[in-house]
Amino acid sequence: MTSVCRRYCVGAALQPASPLSFARAGRTPMPEQLLWTAEVFLNGLMAGVLYALVALGFVLIYKASGIFNFAQGVMALFAAMTLYGIMNGQVPFAHLINAIFGTEIHYFGWNVPALAAIFLTMGVMVLFSWLVQRYIFRFLVGQEPIILFMATIGLAYFLEGVGDLMWGSDIKTLEVGLPQGINETIDAVTFEAFGYGFFIDNLDIVASIVAAILVLGLVLFAQYTKQGRAMRAVADDHQAALSVGVSLNFIWILVWSLAGFVALVAGIMWGAKSGVQFSLSLIALKALPVLMLGGFTSIPGAIVGGLIIGVGEKLFEFLIGQPYLGGATENWFAYMLALVFLLFRPQGLFGEKIIERV
Repeated sequence: MTSVCRRYCVGAALQPASPLSFARAGRTPMPEQLLWTAEVFLNGLMAGVLYALVALGFVLIYKASGIFNFAQGVMALFAAMTLYGIMNGQVPFAHLINAIFGTEIHYFGWNVPALAAIFLTMGVMVLFSWLVQRYIFRFLVGQEPIILFMATIGLAYFLEGVGDLMWGSDIKTLEVGLPQGINETIDAVTFEAFGYGFFIDNLDIVASIVAAILVLGLVLFAQYTKQGRAMRAVADDHQAALSVGVSLNFIWILVWSLAGFVALVAGIMWGAKSGVQFSLSLIALKALPVLMLGGFTSIPGAIVGGLIIGVGEKLFEFLIGQPYLGGATENWFAYMLALVFLLFRPQGLFGEKIIERV
């Protein structure tokens, strides 16, 4: 249940403690609106982290190859579906096999532990990255950006179709042992302090911690490893990197593999939160305003942009959308904010300003 819905759907059951109880305790009660706004702000931060996880995959590929990977959202969906299928011992392409041979085979009859299934899924994403580089983008080196972008659109629809054939199109519940539901500690502490318990989902807290570790790891990898420095060299100048012996094929496979890993993490978090379904691929669209704000070439920018979008859309919905506009402003607020932002800083907060001399 969202914090906005809690304000407007359940009424007095979740109201703060009465002013009389605070007076007896010798404390001054905080205004209700301020408490609710603080809760919405915190939930916005958590939502922004989930948006940023998807945006990270875009940044990695765009920074190293100049390709805007429209398939990043579908990669998150495919990774989540593959993880579910491996964990539950599902036979890949079972529907197709049964239709051709008249069999009724759906499961192998075993279950794989979540951690082992995550490693196996990561292997599948690495194989996917190699196939993409080997059979698609290797032949598109030097093409116009629009050609590369259209290739990723085709890849997105192809991967969505393959995922449907492999694992089926039914909605799946992803259970990998992540805690969910209200955080009792935060609820108790805030109730003791303010007379009102904040609703913060445990899954959102885990996602925030994972995102922080992921960003730190990617920054350290890019700054202090040989492969990371090679990746940065390719991002700066492909031809110069080639002249000093950097393998473009290896770097692009590495970058797509990292993007696949980020897609897997995002797929786990979003799949555990809302189920594994084909609407999961649409989260890529919410990553666009995140990238416009943070910058297409900045890993920290993806996080900051995600936090701004998450907090902005939650606060706008709570303070303006529900009271005055009838709600549902979260569907369009991020794009309006990005459009306004483009007028003043087109390269984003952390993006590089490119000047082309003719």
